[in-house]
Amino acid sequence: MFFILSKTINFLTMPLVIICVLLLLSAFLRSGRWKFRMLRAGIALLLICSNDFIVNEFMRAWEVPPTPFADIKKHYQWGILLSGVTKAGMEPKDRVYFSHEADRVTHTFQLYKQGFIKKILVTGGSGSLLNPGQREADEITSVLLLMGAKPEDIIAENKSRNTYESALEVKLLLTGQTRPEDCLLITSAFHMRRSSAYFRRVGWTMDSFSTSFLSHKRKFMIDGLLIPTPDALVRWQVLIKEWVGYVAYSMAGYI
Repeated sequence: MFFILSKTINFLTMPLVIICVLLLLSAFLRSGRWKFRMLRAGIALLLICSNDFIVNEFMRAWEVPPTPFADIKKHYQWGILLSGVTKAGMEPKDRVYFSHEADRVTHTFQLYKQGFIKKILVTGGSGSLLNPGQREADEITSVLLLMGAKPEDIIAENKSRNTYESALEVKLLLTGQTRPEDCLLITSAFHMRRSSAYFRRVGWTMDSFSTSFLSHKRKFMIDGLLIPTPDALVRWQVLIKEWVGYVAYSMAGYI
């Protein structure tokens, strides 16, 4: 039930959904005062959420900074790769389709090839309500094998439906085999704070390696300061999803 509720809340808090609701209310409300208020709120929210500079400042503050390979001073037994990077329902089904977060996979493979991690544990089943049959860990594992990873160096955990369940499954699989300090958590920079909190909550605290950054260097250019961009709406959606997830799971006692 909590899984379904979290998905519903994520949908209802999307900036574009809220903007559409406000504009629809302005069209159908009879009261002139409230029509104007809803219209003004919808336009204001659209301008704010489509501003690249504003969302970039929030994203920069939220994302966990990158770690240069030269700054990694130890070698890890396991790299824990969180899924959430493939696209469901794509055709034909004879290949794996990646989203903009494919860096999670490619950077994990870089860590593996350079010897910073000895083995890879890919965790994540299906987080989809509509397509629960797709198992991301299996798909990502197939790609890592094609890239040249050894089969004996990869484990796929494909039961978990969200990051908290992944933390529980990872701890279950690795307890008795290794220590948390010998593992490296790998996920997107915007997802790292929430992910690390889940793993700390289950008693499996690890070092982290951020990938797939959505923020960029601060730029005081006319296009970023004044011209609306649809990409900003997408980044706000990602950021608000993380905030809502963090708060919801804190209230549920998972963090």
